[in-house]
Amino acid sequence: MSAVSANQSANQSVKAGTGRRAHTRVDVAVLGAGIVGCLTAREIVRRSPAASVMLIDRDAVGGGASLRSAGLHTPRGTTARVRRMTRYSQHFYAELRRARPGLPIHPVPMTVVGPRDGQPLAGTYLTESGPVPTRELPEGVRLPDGTAAWEISGCHYAVVPTVAQAVVADLGTDADVREAVRVHSLDVTADDVRLRLGTGETVTAGRVVLAPGPWLSAAPWAGLVAPLGARVKKVVALHIRRRPVPGDRAVLFQQEDAFLLPLPGRGHWLFSYTCPEWDADPDSPVTGLTAKNLVEAKEILRRYAPGMADACASGRVFCDAYSGTGEPVVRPLDEGGRVVFAGAANGSGYRLAPAIAAEAADLLQLGRVPQWLG
Repeated sequence: MSAVSANQSANQSVKAGTGRRAHTRVDVAVLGAGIVGCLTAREIVRRSPAASVMLIDRDAVGGGASLRSAGLHTPRGTTARVRRMTRYSQHFYAELRRARPGLPIHPVPMTVVGPRDGQPLAGTYLTESGPVPTRELPEGVRLPDGTAAWEISGCHYAVVPTVAQAVVADLGTDADVREAVRVHSLDVTADDVRLRLGTGETVTAGRVVLAPGPWLSAAPWAGLVAPLGARVKKVVALHIRRRPVPGDRAVLFQQEDAFLLPLPGRGHWLFSYTCPEWDADPDSPVTGLTAKNLVEAKEILRRYAPGMADACASGRVFCDAYSGTGEPVVRPLDEGGRVVFAGAANGSGYRLAPAIAAEAADLLQLGRVPQWLG
């Protein structure tokens, strides 16, 4: 049954039974419409055009962590799998940008700063991307004693919610998109997965891809997700009141796992650092930027760019899911493989989303399964 016929069936059931709740059947339901969920829906439709697909989100397409993501792509990975995923995603975004030149996917030059011996860089970056020794740094950024700089090619940044929304818009009627709809229960049976939605509708899906972002502990799937051992961390990035100039480059500080990113469209720089606050609750009111966050971030920034540290007074704060292994989690959550988890990408959800989507689609076994990872 196509997505269109599924929609028609649902509408008919609402009209036909006075007092009866709608009941919709779909081949695949994707729960979560951040960048991972949107690209997963796209991948399923691409591989199986006849499949009916429903994309459900508690908020809006491109919301959650995707809404506040820096959208920085760097061609790096600390494991062989992540480097393969990085290469796949880099090619995907390059093709997407060629096909849709109006999308806000912006190439940016990048310098990596690390120990002078360069050991932490060895084997971390894609071979075709460098690193190549350089002295290029943005104005106001310096190299502390014992450090050196390398040029990395193949980097870009994106306005992630806009990219997610464009992906869904391209799907048209190939997917039934439900925004501001919560899933109240998820029950796995021997034959299907049954979802009860906050609208009163029941959805029976042959397969479900769970892409919840930081909402790992939401009641409908908390028991299924708990064995993964994934955790939710607070993410903090400072806004630096300094206008970027054409040609400004991003800077990644290897030892601190932090970066500077010029955002000319917003008229400021972004400084993202690794906030050490774990087990945050994405449903709790956001505490916002705290004095402790400012102290932690500025301590790092003053080492490399003291002038920029003095220009920080605001930022963005949100939550994201981390696996603890350095690799995203893409795996079945039940014995029958009807529910597939896709996420916990350790802050690299946008960067690795195309590869995560491809791995998730592989596990669904819909039609031909390409061995895309080699």
